[in-house]
Parts: sequence; C-alpha cells; structure tokens
Amino acid sequence: MTSVPGGFLQWPTDRRNPARTEGLTIATLTADLFVTVDGYAKGKDAPAYFGLYGPDLGRWIDTEMSVPQCLLMGRVTYEALSAAAVADPSDSPDRMAELPKVVCSTTLDEPLAWANSRITRDAVSEVRTLKSSLDVPLRTFGSLSIVSALVAADLVDRLRLVVFPLALGESGREPALAGLPDVDLELLSTETLDGRLVVLEYRPHRR
Repeated sequence: MTSVPGGFLQWPTDRRNPARTEGLTIATLTADLFVTVDGYAKGKDAPAYFGLYGPDLGRWIDTEMSVPQCLLMGRVTYEALSAAAVADPSDSPDRMAELPKVVCSTTLDEPLAWANSRITRDAVSEVRTLKSSLDVPLRTFGSLSIVSALVAADLVDRLRLVVFPLALGESGREPALAGLPDVDLELLSTETLDGRLVVLEYRPHRR
C-alpha cells in the first residue's frame, strides 16, 4: 500500500474504487442513515440500533466495513466511535481504526487519538478534493448536518436508508431528513434484514 494525499493508504488495484471517467478515478460517496419509519435517527432513551440488532444486520455491517474505503464523519460520531474502539477493540470499531478517516470539526485539533484520522474544517471542499484523489470509495454514516451539506452540494452518489420498523412520533430525536434540500431519489435496490429492517439504496438528484 502506498500513500495518497493526507497520509492515507492506497489499496491494491484489484480493490480500488471502480468509478472512472476517461482514465481518471472518481471516488463515489455513499451516505448511510439508520432511521425509523417516521424518519428519526434517534429516540429519547432508545438503545443502539433502536433495540433491533439482529444477525443479518450484524453481517451487513461487517460486510460494509470489510471493503476498502475512506470514512467521513463529524465530531460527535467520531467521539462516540473512538470511545467504543477504546472500550471494546475486538468489535467493528477496531476495524475502523485500520481505515482512513476524515473528521469534520471546527473544535477538535490534530493529532487525533484514533489511528489514521485527520481533521478537515470544510466537508464540502474536502470531499471535492478526495473524490478526485482517492481510489477507494468514500462513506459517511450518521453526521446528519454533513450529509445534508454534501447532498446540497450534489456530492452524494448513493443515499442508503436502513429503516427500522417503529415510529417515534413522541420520543423521536434528530429527524434525519429534515435538513436535506429538495431532491429526487432514484431507487436502486432494496434488501430486507432479519425479516424486519429494510435497506433502501437511492441515487439522489438535485432539483
């Protein structure tokens, strides 16, 4: 593996991002959001995965994390995941330690404690640069304000919603889609996990 801008690692050519235009690599960006049927990313006092973690979801997460990629996240997501990695390094956050990570924050400073992490102050500018310089896909999850900004800038290639079968009209927190601009969503695929969760993969198009 060799270095690319930002000190990240470059994977062998057979694992690189497939999107290319006239010989130039264009890294794709996938935004993953875990939401309830009524669109909330969190619930008051709700447990992780809304208490609906199952074997299919576990395999889906492991499969997605096993692919070479560059992770993009906000400060809150970074602090939660890095703390989990320290508390239990045998779980999937340990895999994240191996992956390059860009943390969008105006309050954190380098060096960051979690391996292979660096800071950017401007997510939109950073993603524009990474799309033309990386040869692995970009991925973000959670970090709702970042997803909204990137959709508004027409930089998100895939929007994946993992929909959990519950409505949190009274206790819901953080409406996941509230900050998005007007977009048309082209449905690309659907998948059912554990007989109750639905993964909806869309290609967003700005109006």
